[in-house]
Amino acid sequence: MKIGLAPTNSDYGPATADMAVEAEQRGYDSLWVGEHSHIPASRETVHPDGGELPEFYWHMRDPFVSLATAAAATSNIKLAMGVCLVLEHEILDLAKSVATLDEVSEGRLLFGVGVGWNREELANVSDVPWAQRYNAMRETVAALRVLWAEHEAAYSGEFVNFAPARVYPKPAQQPGPPVLVGCRGRIGMRHVAEYADGWCPLDVGFRDVRVGVERFRTAAEAAGRNPDAIPISMYCYASPDAEKLELYGSLGAERVVLGAPDGGDRLARFLDRYQPLVDAFAD
Repeated sequence: MKIGLAPTNSDYGPATADMAVEAEQRGYDSLWVGEHSHIPASRETVHPDGGELPEFYWHMRDPFVSLATAAAATSNIKLAMGVCLVLEHEILDLAKSVATLDEVSEGRLLFGVGVGWNREELANVSDVPWAQRYNAMRETVAALRVLWAEHEAAYSGEFVNFAPARVYPKPAQQPGPPVLVGCRGRIGMRHVAEYADGWCPLDVGFRDVRVGVERFRTAAEAAGRNPDAIPISMYCYASPDAEKLELYGSLGAERVVLGAPDGGDRLARFLDRYQPLVDAFAD
């Protein structure tokens, strides 16, 4: 099994490059960073897990800059966005940023995408209606794939439109980096089944992970795809242990991503505590 590491990547934690080097040396196959360009100061949207919003949400570093520094400091570890909030970006600029990161990392990028959970955050930067966010993400991913593959690309849709344009560089991975969709609900699963190269859910988002994975497999089959051909990278925030990793592996996860706490001391203790787990399970 592949084991990934997902630190909070906050500005009060270790440098992303240092974190990537340590993760690579410890046997992790991938380093995952999230994205929030901002957190609205006045917010009605409740965090999906309830309770107060953790401080690191508004202290996250930029994922593109962060992973670029990690790419320069490492040689083998995969560099993953978990996830990029694609609807908060201008499409042509996003295509260039993703392709550049894949190029400078020599094809090590895993491009996780998502729609986010914060209505006010999306409304601050986009005109996409909240109820249409998944449809808009579908178009965004389709447009990105055209831009990455074609010398002169154009796209005409309901949410994404641009005239013929030349956007370079192209990604090192062709026809583009793997697109992994982060979601846990039925609508999101249908989108994963339709067009994603992988699925990266959070285990704490399910009452029963077994039921969640079975729903995903059903969605994939309904879309005419083999669910075994859609890799699962399962985020593990529910107290990682050998039993959970064995369960997720039995359910078809090719990778488990360990969600790490913020802060240098807490993170260091986490890495030491779970090193035996990595040693036992990592490919």
